[in-house]
Amino acid sequence: MRIAVVGLGGVGGYFGGMLARAFRDHKAVKVVFLTRGEHLRQIRRRGLEVITPEKTITAVPTLATDDVSAAGPLDLVFMCVKGYDLESAATAVRSQLHPHSNVISLLNGVDNAERLGRVFSSGKVLNGCVYISSHIAGPGLVHQTGGTCQLFFGPEDATLDEGKALETLLREGEIKATHTTDIRTVVWEKFLFVAPLASATAHLGQPFGAFARPSSNRTLLEGLMDEVARVGTARGVQWPEGAMDKALAKIGLFPSDTKSSLQLDFEKGRKTEIETFTGYVVKSGRELGVKTPLHATVYAALRAKTPH
Repeated sequence: MRIAVVGLGGVGGYFGGMLARAFRDHKAVKVVFLTRGEHLRQIRRRGLEVITPEKTITAVPTLATDDVSAAGPLDLVFMCVKGYDLESAATAVRSQLHPHSNVISLLNGVDNAERLGRVFSSGKVLNGCVYISSHIAGPGLVHQTGGTCQLFFGPEDATLDEGKALETLLREGEIKATHTTDIRTVVWEKFLFVAPLASATAHLGQPFGAFARPSSNRTLLEGLMDEVARVGTARGVQWPEGAMDKALAKIGLFPSDTKSSLQLDFEKGRKTEIETFTGYVVKSGRELGVKTPLHATVYAALRAKTPH
């Protein structure tokens, strides 16, 4: 089994680090990191350091490279790049896939499996999502600060015979993995939480704790969630009972000073995933005839301060 983690940011760094550490001396399981720049150089030099609230580990993969051709044929691929890099990363890695490869998207957003399906002609595309707060703290260093670190995956439109086997493999790699036959609902449930919170935190420049209690901030967040829920319903999502209440409750699982990745990107003047979050809801609402005035207002404000 040859596993590749494409993108070693907060998500890829944490889950890739767990896998590389667990399978470092395994004869049958090899872990490949696909990353670049100074991050890659530091990983090659001294491994990837992952700091969590409970422990600090140093992960040494079988191979760390920026050359996809060096990775060899891949059996399992985790796509952990930012949304704006998905197609280019998928195009680069597709030459290493075979008919039995499984590709799991761990990006933010709800349409990644569809986007990957348009790029790949071989292998199976699975959707997935994670609940984690983590980021690159420096070259070769990933800091996980919150979240349950759960990983859900599964096919959107077919069965996956090896789903339980993959779940077992990932759990052997110290990952809280769950194979589900209803990944579409799971992904949209996460989107109901993360997209409005990302939009609101980036727009107001406030961390998670500012939305944990009744306030004008909380009112905005609830309004954004309601718009996402209505867009999801128009997309055919069957929301579980109490989905919005559960989404709001998840805020308490993170430290109050946690910032969304979208907020951090705006603060640091980096390229952002505004189209993955706010822009997607505005665009989908327009396509589906669902009014999203709050998202439209926040989107316009964020676009105005988007680095060009």
